[in-house]
Amino acid sequence: MAKNVTVGVFETHEQAETAIKELQRSHFDMQQLSIIGKDYNTEEQVVGYYNTGDRVKFWGKLGAFWGGLFGLLFGSAFLVIPGIGQVLVFGPLVGWIIAALESALVTGGLSAFGAALFSVGIPNDSIVKYEKAVKANKFLVIVHGTEENAENAREILHAASGQDIDVHDVKD
Repeated sequence: MAKNVTVGVFETHEQAETAIKELQRSHFDMQQLSIIGKDYNTEEQVVGYYNTGDRVKFWGKLGAFWGGLFGLLFGSAFLVIPGIGQVLVFGPLVGWIIAALESALVTGGLSAFGAALFSVGIPNDSIVKYEKAVKANKFLVIVHGTEENAENAREILHAASGQDIDVHDVKD
């Protein structure tokens, strides 16, 4: 069975949240979804994140958005990625980034985020596009699954105002 990764770029956290909720309503496995975005542009509130067992609390401009996703998606991390900045990551992408760091895969000018995407077969030109989107304060919603899942995800991400929606065939 072919494995695919569908990636959609979203201008706002509201659009990304709509996409996640639509994927959930369409019975996608929430453990197969990842999201990455930034949340440090604030003047009045402390930006923070902590995890106490199975509970998480966020502060900052998008605290309610990130906190709501914690209950839906599997795995979370707050990372500072050189060249991109501070990001929050949810889903299997967290494991990919950690694996890239632990295996010293971060080479060839790729960030840990880029190395994680590269490790599953996403091409360099797309990695550059996704890194630029995150740097520009956009959000990525990433869906992992079969070829059939990929087409369904593409339609849902497009309907939720996703931009630059790509489906990548990836290695196992």
